[in-house]
Amino acid sequence: MSETATRDANGNELADGDSVTLIKDLKVKGSGGVTLKRGTMVRKIRLTGDPDEIEANVDKVKGLVLRTEFVKKA
Repeated sequence: MSETATRDANGNELADGDSVTLIKDLKVKGSGGVTLKRGTMVRKIRLTGDPDEIEANVDKVKGLVLRTEFVKKA
């Protein structure tokens, strides 16, 4: 059983506790119209079992799941 590494949009490997930056404006569903702007720094990410998703907390939204295709390693 081979586990694939979680990688950002540029192909850099991500690990628990890394910081990432958003590369696209993202509308957050279920948050009352909150939009996370491009360039927002997200600190202390957590990896999930899915290599295409990470968990994070942002000032406006707690328990956020982000697709790795929309972030780059800071």
